[in-house]
Amino acid sequence: MPEFAHDEDVVLSSRARIARNIAGMPFVHVASEDQRREVIARLLPPLTGTTSAEPTIWTDLETAPKQRRRMLFEQHLISRQLADAKGPRGVAVAEDEAMSVMINEEDHVRMHAIAPGLQPGLCFERIRDFDVAIEPLVGWAFHERWGYQSACPTNTGTGIRFSAMLHLPALRMTRELEKVRQAAKDLHLAVRGYYGEGSESSGNFYQVSNQITLGCSEEELLDRFVNTIVPGIINYERSARQMLLRRDRIAIEDRIGRDLAVLRAARLLKVDEAMRRLSSVRLGCCLDIVKVIPLQQINNLFHEIQTGHLQTAADSHLSPIQSQEARAVLVRRRLGEG
Repeated sequence: MPEFAHDEDVVLSSRARIARNIAGMPFVHVASEDQRREVIARLLPPLTGTTSAEPTIWTDLETAPKQRRRMLFEQHLISRQLADAKGPRGVAVAEDEAMSVMINEEDHVRMHAIAPGLQPGLCFERIRDFDVAIEPLVGWAFHERWGYQSACPTNTGTGIRFSAMLHLPALRMTRELEKVRQAAKDLHLAVRGYYGEGSESSGNFYQVSNQITLGCSEEELLDRFVNTIVPGIINYERSARQMLLRRDRIAIEDRIGRDLAVLRAARLLKVDEAMRRLSSVRLGCCLDIVKVIPLQQINNLFHEIQTGHLQTAADSHLSPIQSQEARAVLVRRRLGEG
């Protein structure tokens, strides 16, 4: 089987996220509109000015077009909650679009970084540096015993959350996924869908993250996540893949081949169908069954086939049928028409 850096055969991406609130300011859910505007006013200079740890681009989500908010959500740079909310709120996005700082979501500040494969430590270093640079200029709400204060009790303490987006098609096919969910629950982990909290699985992707931040240091949480939790799920998925090949390789090759053929020939594609069939082709790439399509090309398609991305590429609003047609055209071009 091919070798993959950072366990990218199973781990699509990893993230680190920090929740913070400004000392003396009420939490977002009880703050007035003027107070939420004050939060933005206090955070904009350290986020976008010369004192910023790195350059960011600010988007005022109160006035941003729906299309812009949808794009940011599809890129995993903002949550659905922030995209759909009302009132003063925004996001500062790094130039490489691998880090964002959400303002006035559940907490005053939620900064997160993303990296391909299993690299949450790299993500943590980036947002930690950003956090360290901002804190003296703003002043976070902090309790000597309980740590950083958060509107969500599970974020109290370090306020750090590590997550990994895992591709688990074999566990789904072997009906072993429920065991992973139960094990995650026992380990105080959250298992969510492709777009995080409140979303369903799409393309056999599941986001796994720590739920508790109180009572452990950032380093302890990171070490447990990287060296114990995620590797356990990775090995479980890889074992399921090998079991499928041993049990009925022809059936697996047939399924993957049929899904690839449909994607190369379809003239209309709904997003759910595209995600499902691309998941199959991604599995084929990782098992060396599909040899001519780079894995990164498949990974990119999961973003590119989303409706907001299609409409941005077309520079116009697309009806549902137009979106299906544009999606099919894009996929055929990327995968090579049959």
